[in-house]
Amino acid sequence: MAHTIVLVDDDRNILTSVQMALEAEGFAVRTYADGDEALRGLTQQPADLAVLDIKMPRLNGMELLQRLRQGNTTLQMPVIFLTSKDEEVDEIMGLRMGADDYIKKPFSQRLLVERIRSLLRREQARQQPANNDPASLLVRGDMTLDGARHVCTWKGMPVELTVTEFLLVKALAQRPGHVKNRDQLMDAAYGEAIYVDDRTIDSHIKRLRKKFKDVDPDFSQIETLYGVGYRYKE
Repeated sequence: MAHTIVLVDDDRNILTSVQMALEAEGFAVRTYADGDEALRGLTQQPADLAVLDIKMPRLNGMELLQRLRQGNTTLQMPVIFLTSKDEEVDEIMGLRMGADDYIKKPFSQRLLVERIRSLLRREQARQQPANNDPASLLVRGDMTLDGARHVCTWKGMPVELTVTEFLLVKALAQRPGHVKNRDQLMDAAYGEAIYVDDRTIDSHIKRLRKKFKDVDPDFSQIETLYGVGYRYKE
């Protein structure tokens, strides 16, 4: 059965083009041009995943996400935010409120499709009992990454990571002590055909560190080598 994706954006061109791209990949798609309309539609008929634009009239993406998350277990689906290039504060607020990932405009539709597939796989794995497959586990000292269930823990405590953040920390932790430059981290998180600027990787690393420090203030495993890149301490 096809997964149902909800798109919410006040730009009709984006709605139309993304809907066509997702339907070509086999998804069922519902579109809404504003947050109020989306809130009513999702309350009546939940979906498997939602893609929300942050800046919309009447009810913006963050307000919509907040209302969807408030005490309604049927609306706890994965959410991806679409953000403009200079909306880093909005991105941080959105992730704190429960968004699972974000993509900056203008964006690659192929990247969006891959992010959707990754989140759906993660959600499906979370709903299944743990299979304890050692091949899917990456253990580095106090950190454990479960690739099958897309779960990260530090000293036994969960660290909630977006898809992009999970892929970045996995790329660093696979070879502790080895430096990864920004281009290598871009390839790990976005694929070789997608280009993002250096500041995007730096922002992700900054948020990664903060999430680990929220769990353990002494966390210092991700090191910066200025002018070179990043590494995970051995």
